[in-house]
Amino acid sequence: MASNIPEESTSFVGRRAELRRIDEELTEHRLITLTGPGGVGKTRIAMRAARAAAARFPDGVCWADLWPLQGAGRLVASVCDAVGLADHTARTPVAVLCEWLADKRLLLVLDSCEHLVDACRDLLGDLLTAAPAVTVLVTSRQPLDIVGEWTTEIGPLPCTGDNDALTLFTQRAGTAAPGVQFATPSHAAAAAVICRRLEGIPLALELAGAQLAGSSVEQIAERLTSRFDTLDGDRPVRLPRHRTLRCAIGWSHELCAPLERLLWARLSVFRGTFDEESASAVCAGGPLTEQGVRSTLAALAAKSVLTREGTRFRMLDTLREYGRMWLTELDETTALADRHAAHFAAFGRRAELGWLGPEQVGWYGRIAEAHVDLCTALDHLLVTDPERAQELSGSIGFFWSCCGHLHEARDYVARALAAHQDPSPARTRALWALGVAVLLQGDLPLADALGLECSRAARASDDAEAVLQAGYLIGLTHLMAGRPMSAHTVAEQVLGPPPRTPFGSPGRLRCHLVQLFALTGLGRLTEARAEATALRRGCVQRGEYWSRSYIDYQLSLISLFQGLPEESADHARAMLAAKEGIGDKFGIALGLDLFAAAVAAQGDGAAAARLYGSGQAIWRTVGHPQRGTPELRAVREECEQRARAAIGDEAYTDLFRRASEERPGTSLARILAGEL
Repeated sequence: MASNIPEESTSFVGRRAELRRIDEELTEHRLITLTGPGGVGKTRIAMRAARAAAARFPDGVCWADLWPLQGAGRLVASVCDAVGLADHTARTPVAVLCEWLADKRLLLVLDSCEHLVDACRDLLGDLLTAAPAVTVLVTSRQPLDIVGEWTTEIGPLPCTGDNDALTLFTQRAGTAAPGVQFATPSHAAAAAVICRRLEGIPLALELAGAQLAGSSVEQIAERLTSRFDTLDGDRPVRLPRHRTLRCAIGWSHELCAPLERLLWARLSVFRGTFDEESASAVCAGGPLTEQGVRSTLAALAAKSVLTREGTRFRMLDTLREYGRMWLTELDETTALADRHAAHFAAFGRRAELGWLGPEQVGWYGRIAEAHVDLCTALDHLLVTDPERAQELSGSIGFFWSCCGHLHEARDYVARALAAHQDPSPARTRALWALGVAVLLQGDLPLADALGLECSRAARASDDAEAVLQAGYLIGLTHLMAGRPMSAHTVAEQVLGPPPRTPFGSPGRLRCHLVQLFALTGLGRLTEARAEATALRRGCVQRGEYWSRSYIDYQLSLISLFQGLPEESADHARAMLAAKEGIGDKFGIALGLDLFAAAVAAQGDGAAAARLYGSGQAIWRTVGHPQRGTPELRAVREECEQRARAAIGDEAYTDLFRRASEERPGTSLARILAGEL
């Protein structure tokens, strides 16, 4: 059992009664929605409740952050990511998700659903029907109004009795101003006033506590009193809680320096987490220099306007909404959206240029981190600049296709191609990216047609790199269809006569990879081994991993054919390590099958059964039956029979089943650690 519940970045205060109640509800109901105003602590309570209940769900807890989503378009994709499903088929994502969850016993948490109520209602209607053992915990400012929903309202922290509000405030104050004391009567009284004025709303208390870095507790209490009291008496104004929070946020905003307020507004353009580099590129301008952005980020984090997540920053929804309001007041909404899109278009170009080199793995990680904002940029460009949308989707489409975002890669590239049909280098690259996506989804006829269209466009514009990319797509389509001679011919044609420079460009290296696969498929093993060894050496020298992993795949296969199972296992293990670093589940599934075959060829039937079972678990997450080039299929079947013969059908079936039911991430970590 494994879970992806976010780590808590600050201490947790109180909520014992709420957690007991939710724990009971999770045993009695299949859909529980925690409601309450923004900033009241629904997410933190859901984290604690999910962690406490995790042991009751054999398939773990799957947490889906919905707060970054601007619309319903990526809802299903976000839930698929949360449950570990990287579908490689052309089926509808909802159908695939429902099928995947049908036999699972897990807790699914959908955090921050209030802006997607209708879409969540529709999705959960299908999901809860298809997956009878799945329980769903939702956080939202309003109920979903779905049959079977149990609603639990989350209120603020109490300001009397145990006074959890005071505990939270003093803890956050101690973080902002180490050494601050509340022992004196005046300090204690002022702190109590702050908690009452802010009605125990956790986010409001955190913002107030952060102000102690530059003010005394008495000054904060006095400011709040003047802000919330009526003008004609001593009775405090009793505002609705959402207005209390809005006033507290507004007060924190007023206490920010002018550049801090400006950056707060501009940062609201980001939908996901962001780093200093992106913040500087998008938000600098006017009085706010790039260096000023960096120092101001730290100031906003100190005031709890931003939270740090490693080297990245996040702004809570409620604070982002306030920032967007001020961005509108500044009349910068359109300009910031344009700058945001331009930055991520440049980001995509740099990622594409950095693919062939030592930063390759880092770029896969950075693209994964920026996924939400890349989608946001594409949505904007599809309306304002479709040709640039083609450029961006073409730049990142291969990264996405390699890492399980096939549906989004196909959708965005297809929309960009439909929005702008004039010939251009960007369109040619987008055709190639779409072809790779549909090929990995198993649509070989469409991939072949796109490859030919891409080739014609590349030759018409005399674009040498695009000719190579088209050759890679056409050759790979031939390989997947079991036509290695045709694949070899295509690679030979586009690579041209020797001497050749495999590392001259990404397209050239990929075509050499097609040629290597074709040589193995044709049984020309001596040539294939020599080619693979030379290519692998070059990849190691350059710090390149994606191609190296598939070269290790070929070396493992060649070694099996040549009767060298120990060497085959070493190459399969190296392939798995590289694929795990990139996040390529399709490649991991291929590698596990090959590793199992190598282990079976060494006579270890039990380890082979477990490896084949672990591979089956990954194959289920990508939605395909076991795939690969045709030569792998025969190896897989032969070695599986050998493993069964070594330990018997009953033992093989039992070990296979248990491994196939293990969570893929857990089994892969064990395998890479050498625990077969």
